Amino acid sequence: MKLKERLADLIPQWRAEVAEIRKKYGNRKTMDCTIGHAYGGMRGLKALVCDTSEVFPEEGVKFRGYTIPELREGPHKLPTAEGGFEPLPEGLWYLLLTGELPSEENVKEITAELTKRMQNVPQYVFDVLRAMPVDTHPMTMFAAGILAMQRESVFAKRYEEGMRREEHWEAMLEDSLNLLAALPVIAAYIYRRKYKGDTHIAPDPNLDWAANLAHMMGFDDFEVYELFRLYMFLHSDHEGGNVSAHTNLLVNSAFSDIYRSFSAAMNGLAGPLHGLANQEVLRWIQMLYAKFGGVPTKEQLEQFAWDTLNSGQVIPGYGHAVLRVTDPRYVAQRDFALKHLPDDELFKIVSLCYEVIPEVLKKHGKAKNPWPNVDAHSGVLLWHYGIREYDFYTVLFGVSRALGCTAQAILVRGYMLPIERPKSITTRWVKEVAESLPVAGS
Repeated sequence: MKLKERLADLIPQWRAEVAEIRKKYGNRKTMDCTIGHAYGGMRGLKALVCDTSEVFPEEGVKFRGYTIPELREGPHKLPTAEGGFEPLPEGLWYLLLTGELPSEENVKEITAELTKRMQNVPQYVFDVLRAMPVDTHPMTMFAAGILAMQRESVFAKRYEEGMRREEHWEAMLEDSLNLLAALPVIAAYIYRRKYKGDTHIAPDPNLDWAANLAHMMGFDDFEVYELFRLYMFLHSDHEGGNVSAHTNLLVNSAFSDIYRSFSAAMNGLAGPLHGLANQEVLRWIQMLYAKFGGVPTKEQLEQFAWDTLNSGQVIPGYGHAVLRVTDPRYVAQRDFALKHLPDDELFKIVSLCYEVIPEVLKKHGKAKNPWPNVDAHSGVLLWHYGIREYDFYTVLFGVSRALGCTAQAILVRGYMLPIERPKSITTRWVKEVAESLPVAGS
């Protein structure tokens, strides 16, 4: 496989570069860690390595240094499906892994590899899912299905055989290809079992990775294929510090294979503070729609927003821990909606929110970033095309996030980074020594 050959050329170079950085600059500070970091979820603490993407306050996420507009419609546009506009996620995965823009041939090779491996999901994985009550949460089923596949891990088998540490990335790549191929099959199986009468659809060998997920779920429409390509592209990676990505890296650092680490990551993604925001946005918009019997006026929306804030709740889909501008992922979804569903009434509410809510939040004064994030839009798009099972939305997020998590896992094994083991402090120690500690930045 040409991707593996290219990585075989690049990884020794990167490994040497990382070793030199650690040797030469290992005692240099990235920042001062404070007691606030320790008690505040380590927010903003620069203590991880992630080369696949970086989030900038004024530009949003950059994949290997490229912005979303550059990869979606600009001078570095990624390859697309025939007749389509949205980037193929396989091309993004190549970019995340190598740091190089893929050719059409690179993307076709990955698509063919994943499509071939979709046929290899073991029957016992489906048996595990069938043994679970049908009303089990889909994210629980998704994490269980991923973990069930651990029996197939190439990494685990080769590690038991005495694989050299320099070869870890190769086994991780093989497992990652198998996992990426399996995820649409597992996700679609869960969807059809829970919501579509337990009838199932086989993958189509003529479709790309994202389109195959839509097809196996039962949505054979080119616009839905395009939406899934965009969705998988936008939700794929967001640095290494978010809960799912960090969990994946933490578990992976113990030389756990990708099935164990990514299953753990999905249990983190299932948390209400991480992967459920698009559901909350859609519920809020539908409450608004129901209250006013359709698209509200600006004045009605403004009052509804103030009522939400004054009740002690937040307006879902607005604000971001890092961003200080409208999320480019939101903008990309808005572009899609303007092109394909401009007259959808829920989309009209989303657009009206974009006009009204930032000003409300500015007046409210507590939001550091009053602009919409990625979650402010995605649920409405899925709803428009008939995907109306709220609790399944996070599974789609999880399939997408696998692109970033697998790329990060392959790279850290290529760099041969050690197990994560930060040092903890106690509240007793803080109370005893806090007054004697220097103030950050002084």
